[in-house]
Amino acid sequence: MPLALRKTIFAVREYDLAATLTSGQAFRWTPRAGAWEGVIGSRWVRLRQVEGGIQAETPLVDAADPDDWRWLTRYLQTEVDLEHVLASFPDDEPMRAAVAACRGLRLLRQEPWECLASFILSSTKQIVQIQQIVSALCARYGEPMAVPLGPAPAYAFPSAARLAACAETELRECKMGFRAPHLLQAARRVADGEVDLKELREWSADDARRELLRLRGVGPKIADCVLLFAYGFQSAFPVDVWVRKALVRLYFSKRRPTPRRLHEFATTHFGPHAGYAQQYLFHYIRQAARPWASA
Repeated sequence: MPLALRKTIFAVREYDLAATLTSGQAFRWTPRAGAWEGVIGSRWVRLRQVEGGIQAETPLVDAADPDDWRWLTRYLQTEVDLEHVLASFPDDEPMRAAVAACRGLRLLRQEPWECLASFILSSTKQIVQIQQIVSALCARYGEPMAVPLGPAPAYAFPSAARLAACAETELRECKMGFRAPHLLQAARRVADGEVDLKELREWSADDARRELLRLRGVGPKIADCVLLFAYGFQSAFPVDVWVRKALVRLYFSKRRPTPRRLHEFATTHFGPHAGYAQQYLFHYIRQAARPWASA
């Protein structure tokens, strides 16, 4: 018997679903027949951009309330006033160009453990490679999800406790290389309660960052990604190779800033929604200025 699906449409303006799901925030979305299929928590989801909003489908299983979509509203952040966010950006040429090229790009709000683990696995990897590692990890250690007829099998992201029980050699079989001991230590410290990811929601961004930096394999960039994409701390401004190149070329083209100067600029120039501005710069550089990657 075919699996029943429940459906809804989120009425939302200026939401570029494809840009949002492919902008390096999350790594579990696959395009299929004009839609995007992925897993959020313990649910398989199909999302499609439609006129006036986003159509969502997910299996109706167990005693799920067919009218309860708060989990997806939170993940997609559809209730964020994008106009207000964009209006807070500095009125300079680089940001105007980034907004024009990427308008509709949103920030997601992800489950902290999956977000942390995924970005530990992201170190020195391209997005497609991160997706492959995360997919292998989920297929091997994640719980299988109910999916309708047609899509490939889907798996939840494995819990910290499940990964904490693994040997490093087992994790390395998922092609994560030197990241395996980093992920294993993080899983064990989270599973043991030494690091309480839920508690970080109540902390200041600075205190939460210091706690994350205690984890092996977590540097400032990974910590800021988790603060921004899992907790919504808008002061977090992840600086990777792409963002550093964007800042130097767009704002310091006639001089070479020191790392300290670049950090000071990044944390003071972009206003109260600096994290959002960072994502626009990151996606803009990757999509609209790709020739710079070889410079």
